[in-house]
Amino acid sequence: MKIALYSRFLKPEDVDVVQTLFDVLRNRNIELFISHEYYQSFQGRVETYKPITFFSTHEDFKQHNIDFFISLGGDGTILDAVTIVRDTGVPIMGINLGRLGFLAMTEKYRIEVAIDALETNAYTIDPRVVLYLESSDGLFGDMNFALNDFTILKRDTSSMVIIHTYVNGEFLNSYWADGIIVATPTGSTGYSLSCGGPIIFPNSGNFIITPVAPHNLNVRPIVLSDDAIISFEVEGRAENFLCTLDSRYQTIKASAQVAVRKADFGINLVRLADRNFLYMIREKLKWGIDSRN
Repeated sequence: MKIALYSRFLKPEDVDVVQTLFDVLRNRNIELFISHEYYQSFQGRVETYKPITFFSTHEDFKQHNIDFFISLGGDGTILDAVTIVRDTGVPIMGINLGRLGFLAMTEKYRIEVAIDALETNAYTIDPRVVLYLESSDGLFGDMNFALNDFTILKRDTSSMVIIHTYVNGEFLNSYWADGIIVATPTGSTGYSLSCGGPIIFPNSGNFIITPVAPHNLNVRPIVLSDDAIISFEVEGRAENFLCTLDSRYQTIKASAQVAVRKADFGINLVRLADRNFLYMIREKLKWGIDSRN
């Protein structure tokens, strides 16, 4: 079995956890690949034991036929992992070293259980839809996709923007707001939720359009099919606006033409048998918990 290991960096408080992971991997029939930048962040602080091969891009995954990608960190690290895995189809398992851990479902105290599950096929693959951005300015280059959401936002303290929105070429609405979010089901528990959007199940086949602080108070989030192509025209007093894909952002001009649709590829998340979407809603969002008791 071939496993790729990635994290942004190694925090001092996580040294013992990462050492535990390498201890678990030590005597198993696993070929290990590590992000070179991550390896440099912990070199000398963690004993790795095994011979290590380094990877840098998704092309390495295709070349070496990687079986699994392990992300060490929080949900933001998972979003980073998506830009590395891309369209290779390699399943991502997130071991949560962060705070919320909605996507990084595996707790750090269950590392050995997680590796055992990978070896014995005792896991479930959750396919997730990805957003794909098309733009006249070639925004985000070859990383023009997102697992969670796409947004158009005003910059800094500038006045609100007007975002003319079309679905399959037909006019939907002009949003007078601080911005707009198009979220996947995966992203429905993120930025969209904090702006009043609904939670939708990962396999629901939908996108959500959620306005950010809309001036028209009767404007509400809307759910539509993920077969739709959603396009935008932006105007406002400022010349530039922000455009984001997950945690990445670029500046766009008012003249830019942008549209989002479902990508031709998806992302596969690995979860253990006793973890699912309903469990994460209850545990991470604290549904049904009475803080008085």
